[in-house]
Amino acid sequence: ITPQGLLEGAPHAQHIHIGGTNSCPSNDMEGSGANGALQVTDAAGSYGAIAVSLTTEGDTSPDSGLAVDRFPVGNPTYSRTLQVSPEVAQQIAEGDGVVVLHGVDLNGSGTYDGDVMSDLDPSLPEEATDPAACGTLDVASMSMPGGGADTGAGGTADGSSAAFVVGGAALVAAGGAGVIALRRRDAEG
Repeated sequence: ITPQGLLEGAPHAQHIHIGGTNSCPSNDMEGSGANGALQVTDAAGSYGAIAVSLTTEGDTSPDSGLAVDRFPVGNPTYSRTLQVSPEVAQQIAEGDGVVVLHGVDLNGSGTYDGDVMSDLDPSLPEEATDPAACGTLDVASMSMPGGGADTGAGGTADGSSAAFVVGGAALVAAGGAGVIALRRRDAEG
């Protein structure tokens, strides 16, 4: 993932969401946040629940959905090879799912703040968790590796691969090979 325009110096949660209509909300969708900002639950019917947390290290399950200490900070390129369950691998292979990057600076203060709290964690301002960008998975452009990941893990019991490569040729966003077409919501509209 190669993001652009995210808040520098701030962590940005990023996930593969599966469910709902497996689509991204329209850029003009009105949300329940400050001045109509889109909050996570506003778009859950479009992109569904977290299936994979795209952390920089450690656990990648939905349990790490708000592990802000393990998500990229600012706009660095993200690339990581992940093991996912056979069910998630199948859903991705079928083209279900979207990648969502979170964290916006709605008021231009240079930090996550504001009076409206997150719909996911009331101890955080909404800016920390609001969706910043969303891209649908384009299976035709993906490369699904065969066998186990390069770490030496084998395939699944049924012989199908549960490895999913994030980055490189498999999943590129914003200025990449077009695997994910990011749709950004303007903070002012």
